[in-house]
Amino acid sequence: MAAVLSADQIDALVNAAEDLGEGRHGVEELLSQMTKAVLERALETEISDHLGYELGDPAGAGSGNSRNGKTSKQVHTLQGPVEVTVPRDRNSTFEPVIVPKRARRLGKVEDMILSLYARGMTTRDIGSHLEEIYGAKVSAATISRVTDVIADEITQWQNRPLEAVYPIVYIDAIWLKIRDGGVVVNKACHVAVGVDVEGRKQVLGLWLGTQEGAKFWANVLTQIRNRGVKDILILCCDGLTGLPAAVNSIYPETVVQTCVVHLLRSAMRYASYKDRKAMAKDMRPIYTAVSVEAAELAMGHFAEVWESKAPGAVLAWRNAWEDFIPFLSFTPEIRKVIYTTNQIESINYQLRKITKTRGSFPSDEAAIKLVYLGIRNIETLRGGELGTGTQGWHQALNAFAIQFPNRLPI
Repeated sequence: MAAVLSADQIDALVNAAEDLGEGRHGVEELLSQMTKAVLERALETEISDHLGYELGDPAGAGSGNSRNGKTSKQVHTLQGPVEVTVPRDRNSTFEPVIVPKRARRLGKVEDMILSLYARGMTTRDIGSHLEEIYGAKVSAATISRVTDVIADEITQWQNRPLEAVYPIVYIDAIWLKIRDGGVVVNKACHVAVGVDVEGRKQVLGLWLGTQEGAKFWANVLTQIRNRGVKDILILCCDGLTGLPAAVNSIYPETVVQTCVVHLLRSAMRYASYKDRKAMAKDMRPIYTAVSVEAAELAMGHFAEVWESKAPGAVLAWRNAWEDFIPFLSFTPEIRKVIYTTNQIESINYQLRKITKTRGSFPSDEAAIKLVYLGIRNIETLRGGELGTGTQGWHQALNAFAIQFPNRLPI
């Protein structure tokens, strides 16, 4: 600031703000006038560069083009609405950059609209916010058009090439209310999160379906394979019926692992509140067992204790047993990273926070748009990705290399 304005000049600006109004109002009015002055000065510089001579310079005589008055228009800036005069040239070849033709929003206004939308605010809420804070009246239809500009970005994102190998892929779905054929229906937004060999997590894509099922996930995995994924070592899910067969039809060598935490929660639902701590203690030897045989012994003890008290809990374990036991063949380093699907549940939790503000979405495209912006916002907050590798991940990667020889890229 000192390199641009002297102390006396800053004092003069402070005095000017006080003359324009008290407190914040005077500062805002001053910033608005300064924005107008800077924009108009920049436009005059642009047209001088375009014509090749300054205003009033005799060198412009007979040049074939000249200034042709000015037009006035209002643009929305972060300082609120500003009325600027834009110079024209006689040949209509002047294309201003600082205030482009037909542009009504400048600076970070569009980015701010997208950011507010990504945080779950409706178009009408955003319009009210802009009017309240900046005094700018922007219609809900205009805000909707601003958010529509990311349609091409979504298409590119949904079809981008993926890594050749993912040691782990987590899958889950969130339910959204979407208007379809004049009726609001529940649709499952399928989310897949992959962890690459560096430990970086990224959402592989979003897919809408009328229900979450093994057949739909098979279609999702087919698209993932077509985008370059040759191998998935472990796919973690919440115990969806028929999923292992569907996954192995696409990736024959992939291990499908039921989330242990989901299984524990499912069993705990059948215990009274006062018995839950005791049940959790009795289940621990099952999922910490060193082998399938040891787990079966622990399961037998668990069944003896809880068959009469909570038969549903015992049944939950028995029904999920075949999908659970692959977990026991892994080393502690691998077990630690596949024990739970929290990697994707934390993302889905944040997505639910922004989607629950909507009674329903008018279309599939509107639903995908908001969920995508939510993911982009999460990635921005986390530095461009959903997380990076840690020391624990590097230890797990070494274990993966031993457990799955010749399947990880060197």
